Amino acid sequence: MRLALREARRASGRCFPNPPVGAVVARGEVVLARGHTRPAGGAHAEVVALERALARHGRRAVRGATLAVTLEPCCHQGRTGPCTEAVLDSGVRRVLIGHRDPNPAVCGRGLRRLRRRGLHVEEEVLGDACRYQHRGFVCVQERGRPWVALKLASSLDGRIGTRSGESRWITGPQARARVHRLRDAADGVMVGSGTARSDDPALTVRRGDVTRRCPVRILVDSGLRVPARARLFRDAYASRTWVLASRAAAQRHGGMRGASGARVLQVARRGKHLDLARALQRLAREGLTTLLVEGGGGLAAALLRAGRVDEVHWFVAPSLIGGEGRPALAGLGLRRLAERVDLEIERVGRLGKDLYVHGLVKGTKEPRA
Repeated sequence: MRLALREARRASGRCFPNPPVGAVVARGEVVLARGHTRPAGGAHAEVVALERALARHGRRAVRGATLAVTLEPCCHQGRTGPCTEAVLDSGVRRVLIGHRDPNPAVCGRGLRRLRRRGLHVEEEVLGDACRYQHRGFVCVQERGRPWVALKLASSLDGRIGTRSGESRWITGPQARARVHRLRDAADGVMVGSGTARSDDPALTVRRGDVTRRCPVRILVDSGLRVPARARLFRDAYASRTWVLASRAAAQRHGGMRGASGARVLQVARRGKHLDLARALQRLAREGLTTLLVEGGGGLAAALLRAGRVDEVHWFVAPSLIGGEGRPALAGLGLRRLAERVDLEIERVGRLGKDLYVHGLVKGTKEPRA
């Protein structure tokens, strides 16, 4: 199952709305094949692994083997056929499963189908790790919205830039490389209009100067104030830019943004700002399951106030900017200390000269499928 999880991570950010699943076919200590879920409409992980095993080693080698898959095989007809039938046809005799599929059309039915045909099925094999791997898919099924990870990079005193707005670069190259790996594993990367105007980010996944891929880039711009000359609208990946805007702004200016190839998604307001709860629901309906929010401080605070942040990645540089600098977080509106946002720390470490803190937001309903 650890090998299957490693394979599953290769699908992260690349197969939404499907979960990034991994599978391994083994006979004793010998691994016959591995596979991960292909982009939407393509084969699921267990089918990829089984087809590879059969092609490389033949049916005799696969018959009686073990299949480890990070998520319960589906048993219904969707864009692809039911994976349970591919498992049964392959001749494997033992199936290890990370956790049940939270989709009501599948949950437990795939396991029953395999067991009724005489296969030995084990559940909850590294279940917690598999649930975290599929956290976006589980979050959409259970809460109707993507899993939201908040990334912040600041000085030791919590500032993301000087009073004049200078912000590049607070953290070092190792921290920035980690951010690109976080982007690479996400379906979408989100920024607010202030960050888009001040930093003009590309939000692509890069290694050095080479762009490796581009997740969906989500711009929260209620009034469509970010100019059309911004990089999000004029680079080669403009069609990967989705803009969340109010209905009125979309009707007035949406065509100008759409001319670049970007999509403009209308979202209802809540007071002066977009209703972020509805915005996230809309993104889930569009197929996104995991979001990395990269700023700015106002958007980050708004999501925290709305209770829509599930985990935090905070990169801290060993430097001080002072109170006149731009804060990493806008106000959270707390009246009592008991209202603060607490984290369940998963990791604290160093990335070059910088400190890295990763934690789950306490009170967040963790994936439990």
